[in-house]
Amino acid sequence: MRKVVAAVLVVLAVAACGTPPPRDNTGFSKINYLTSFSTFGRDAYVYIALEKGFFDAEAIEVTITPGTGSVDVLKLVAGNRADFGIADFTATAITVAKEKLPVTAVAAIHQRSLAAIVSLEGNGISKPADLVGKKIGDQPGSTNQVMFPVYAKAAGIDPAQVQFVPSPPPSLPQLLAAGQVDGIGQFVVGTPLIEAAAKGRKAVVLPYGDLVPDLYGNVLVTSKQMAQNDPGLVQRFTAVLLRALDYAVEHPEETGQILKKYQPTQDAAVARAELDLMKWYVKPVGFRGPVGELTEPRVETVLRTLVGAGAIPDGSVRPGDVASFDLAPK
Repeated sequence: MRKVVAAVLVVLAVAACGTPPPRDNTGFSKINYLTSFSTFGRDAYVYIALEKGFFDAEAIEVTITPGTGSVDVLKLVAGNRADFGIADFTATAITVAKEKLPVTAVAAIHQRSLAAIVSLEGNGISKPADLVGKKIGDQPGSTNQVMFPVYAKAAGIDPAQVQFVPSPPPSLPQLLAAGQVDGIGQFVVGTPLIEAAAKGRKAVVLPYGDLVPDLYGNVLVTSKQMAQNDPGLVQRFTAVLLRALDYAVEHPEETGQILKKYQPTQDAAVARAELDLMKWYVKPVGFRGPVGELTEPRVETVLRTLVGAGAIPDGSVRPGDVASFDLAPK
């Protein structure tokens, strides 16, 4: 009778905690992973982990799906349609504050925000004040658009005086090159792709991080259920991904070639150029922490910045609501 009762209690405990990711008949944990956006060079590090056998060494089998922007990634992870994903931290904090999604950040891919408005020379944009009255192409709900009011406040301009034009992300460089918009929402590392589309015209980049330097860039997110029920797997997956990230920014040319192997439509040279730029956001000059560092004091500072900019209500979200510091790299 005692054995029967014990067995029932185990079943009830598992049911209460939720179902962990399935394992196949080899004992590998099966993980669904979302990139931040498409399969550009900025997300190539996951293919390093695949190519180099980093996931295999930790008994993890990964299915990689191209993401379609931070908000979509967050909703898919919150709905248990993906186990891990990459999303901008500011967009994560704003979305959690507004929609109370059960997601949590466990590592910072970028120690500074990559978000920016990008234009081309000759478009009349060289500083933030020049954005007033201009048309900016971007996908509704994108990181750059969600964050723009924070940047606008820091720049001293009225965000309502900048018109965002709904535009499909894959066509943004072409729309800018064709002069259909004055600028586009884009990550800083997207500059090589834009200049390639513009056929020699130089990009003008207005990085949000120049005026709001405390903001993190992309972070690795998982569901709160996963973080609570299988912290060991979360830490194993995080460690593998960050190892691959570190390798990718130190070996950009090789990483570009590996990305093209898995994603033949991508340009290896453009991917290498993106990674060259991204290195200084993963490991900024003077940064002494581990790759992926995510700390409570800095998250608290970011949240205060968002409250001050009117992006989230005061008291709507606390550091522990958006990040699991016990699972972050130490």
